[in-house]
Amino acid sequence: MQPDNEASDFTNKDTNIASIKVQDFNSTEINLMEEYKGKPLLIIIYNNQCLGCTGRAIPFAYQCQQKFETLQVIGIHSNFGKNRTTEEDVKSIFTINKLPFPIYLDEEHKVYDLFQSEGTPQWLLITADGHLSRSIFGSQEGSQNRLMYALEELLA
Repeated sequence: MQPDNEASDFTNKDTNIASIKVQDFNSTEINLMEEYKGKPLLIIIYNNQCLGCTGRAIPFAYQCQQKFETLQVIGIHSNFGKNRTTEEDVKSIFTINKLPFPIYLDEEHKVYDLFQSEGTPQWLLITADGHLSRSIFGSQEGSQNRLMYALEELLA
């Protein structure tokens, strides 16, 4: 899960991300950077226990997916507990019991730690060529505004 450079400095916009390894609901490892190569990514690292995530951030991520056709929105559920997260657990927060965009699991919160997340939700905006453009924490209006400006700049 290391970027191409040794420093792992995700505050540097020039950091190329070689891999982001997560699991699907069958415990198969997926490298998001290979799976979605060539697409701009909006990744939301979240947890079902986070009310800001489920009440504000995930609906906002869905809105972004609808607004920006070229953008691939991805959810990463970071697990901070001892029990494995199931597909049913993840789907339980959605009223239609269906995933609005691809969601993967970060069972030991390695992705959360790798990107030095401040909490959940943590937003990662990654360019089509695999560079981290922005990392933004939060679900409040200010965070959403910063994210929207960054998306408009990136996808213009």
